[in-house]
Amino acid sequence: MSDPRLVTIVQARYAASRLPGKVLADLGGRTVLGWTVERARRAHLPGQVVVATTTDASDDAIAEFCERADYPYFRGSMHDVLDRYYRASQYFGTELIVRLTADCPIIDPALIDQTITAFAKAEPPPDFAANRLPGNRTTPIGMDTEICTFEALETAWKETNEGHHREHVMPFFYENPERFNILHVLHEPDYGHHRWTVDTPEDLELLRRIVAHFAPRDDFTLEEVIELFEEQPELYDINAEVQHKTQYDVDKRR
Repeated sequence: MSDPRLVTIVQARYAASRLPGKVLADLGGRTVLGWTVERARRAHLPGQVVVATTTDASDDAIAEFCERADYPYFRGSMHDVLDRYYRASQYFGTELIVRLTADCPIIDPALIDQTITAFAKAEPPPDFAANRLPGNRTTPIGMDTEICTFEALETAWKETNEGHHREHVMPFFYENPERFNILHVLHEPDYGHHRWTVDTPEDLELLRRIVAHFAPRDDFTLEEVIELFEEQPELYDINAEVQHKTQYDVDKRR
């Protein structure tokens, strides 16, 4: 049963640096953002799933999409994403925040549940948990799930002015491990070399190939996608040259 204190917040904006408009791009007849929200809703434990976009005019299209799809949403700062999460958490009255990004359209609901369950069962209670941390990724890029307490989020919001902390929301926690109880949820086997996010045209092409393979199903699992890559290893080549951003990369357009 989902914890009533918990809200899953999916961050989304139109003006992405490498692929503008990606979250509203077509992916098998549905937007990338629509895939992410609907897959998250299939998890058993995520609470209410909401979208956090920006007040910039470029994101009016995202707000309008959320209205049409009946997705709860909040509009906040464009570049200070930590502030956007903090104020969205206040707006929706949550004590526990699951962070997802809209460019992860095939995120597996089971991995969301796995991270939330590990967080809920851990002793002593964590301040922050994630299924990936820098330098030790065991889940595919595009399956990332993070969860923190509102108290921890508020501490970060009050204390840090570092650009990458404000833009990427959670690095303040794992860069200060002496201050926070951090839980890293590992996956066995290790699938960390896969890249299933949408950040470039090559990424979008790969995801379109994956979605087309399983159509009309939209409930395929992590394991089924792994099997697809084993059967069609040429899929790796589609986005093999894409460089993944690090926690220190920030938008220079601000």
